[in-house]
Amino acid sequence: MLTNLDIEELTAFRRLLHRFPELSGQEVQTAARVIQVLGPSAPDQVLAGLGGHGVAAVFDSGQPGPSVLFRCELDALPIHEISDLPYRSQVDGKAHLCGHDGHTTILLGLARLLARKRPAMGRVVLMFQPAEEDGSGAAAVIADAQFDGLHPDWAFSLHNMPGCKLGECWLAEGPVNCASVGMKVVLEGKTSHAAQPEFGVSPALALAQLIPALAALGQGGPLGPDYRLATVTHAVLGEPNFGVSPAHAEVWVTLRTMLDAPMAALRADAEALARAKAAAHGLRPAISYHDDFAACANDPHAMQHIATVLDQMGIAHYQGALPERASEDFGRFSTLPGTKGAMVFLGAGVDHPALHNPDYDFPDDLIAIGTKIFHRIARNILG
Repeated sequence: MLTNLDIEELTAFRRLLHRFPELSGQEVQTAARVIQVLGPSAPDQVLAGLGGHGVAAVFDSGQPGPSVLFRCELDALPIHEISDLPYRSQVDGKAHLCGHDGHTTILLGLARLLARKRPAMGRVVLMFQPAEEDGSGAAAVIADAQFDGLHPDWAFSLHNMPGCKLGECWLAEGPVNCASVGMKVVLEGKTSHAAQPEFGVSPALALAQLIPALAALGQGGPLGPDYRLATVTHAVLGEPNFGVSPAHAEVWVTLRTMLDAPMAALRADAEALARAKAAAHGLRPAISYHDDFAACANDPHAMQHIATVLDQMGIAHYQGALPERASEDFGRFSTLPGTKGAMVFLGAGVDHPALHNPDYDFPDDLIAIGTKIFHRIARNILG
């Protein structure tokens, strides 16, 4: 178990991370702090620069056995924090408003326990993953040649969950997070004098038609195999000028499905619509994709390992609001060949500010609980 001193030190470190957030792909100092704090735990191997700024710490028994990976996230969000906390973000416009600072600290707590007693067989891999918020981090880590030697048999993760009672859990087999992707449509025409719009090619009408048409491709509803949601998140037309009829427009839309397979059809429909509107108005279209998240689903065997531990600890668990519409890139680890993976959602409190809200803060009481959940999973599998 973590000692009182452990919890005090881990809480202080979590709050240090909270003060100095770094965005996806920029987690240089966060990774450096993690490596420094890992030092006294003496992992058998530390790999840095995984998929960007990812860090992996390996605790090896020296005996044959499974490889069990526990994953957290390093990145923060481009949101201004609203808080009077003494450890509030010191970086304007950036903040840990999803709890990744807490998830990272939980893995560092697990490192302390593994340092005191290695598993009886196999090994534990602590994966401090970069760039979860934009969906690129897990894929980049897996594609990194350094990851070849870390391929896990089991992969586990947790995410704190406002709306769930503090210290209780949401857990379910199968889909838990939706697939999503950001689609950016650029429409190019030709400028003209505002007094002579007929001499230009304006994308204004195409943009006005495209916004509701894209939204109509997926109107949400109950989650299920055919679920589709298209959310227009940003649009721009021309320049802030009264004298020029515009030539440039953009519309950004997030496409969302519960499963991976329907996403291809939704992408195709959205792309065909954008190209048709562009052609009808004599515009040149350019389409690109960003923030690409695969669906996240819990393997039944991995989920059962979590459920067994929660029962052993006396922690209530139920399906709650799962699956949820939000996306999470942990699913890429659980779809690796030979890897069984699952994520548990650890309650942050029913009335706790929601994830990505400007007044959100990770509940420090979850550090000890999350550490113990992961530690028991490791012991149950590896002894």
